[in-house]
Amino acid sequence: MTRPLMEVTCAVIMEGDRVLAAQRSESMAHPLKWEFPGGKLRTGEHPEGCIIREIREELGVEISVIQLLPTVSHVYSDQPVKLIPFVCRILEGTIRLSEHRTFRWVPRDELDQVDWLEADVEVVSLINLYC
Repeated sequence: MTRPLMEVTCAVIMEGDRVLAAQRSESMAHPLKWEFPGGKLRTGEHPEGCIIREIREELGVEISVIQLLPTVSHVYSDQPVKLIPFVCRILEGTIRLSEHRTFRWVPRDELDQVDWLEADVEVVSLINLYC
């Protein structure tokens, strides 16, 4: 039986010609895969507010949202996901990971060489089209 749709935001954090990639920890679902950080939308929460909150919680930095990218739909096992990607920039703070194993800044021309989580592969295509 398929579970209800999960709405999730993610941040494509850019710095010059590089993009932030975060590696999921061993204890998370899809361990050690790389992703654009973010998280689940709370009931009544606006997606832009969600991504700002999630990045503050997960990375310890304040971001500004630059652009909304098209939504990505994906199904993991029996879990349908609606992924809402935002292009962002860090306004202040130093990255301090609270959930992820590690992070790295990936040059845009190397994004397709990263072992991304499946839905995030589609976000990479959107970056190449819209950014």
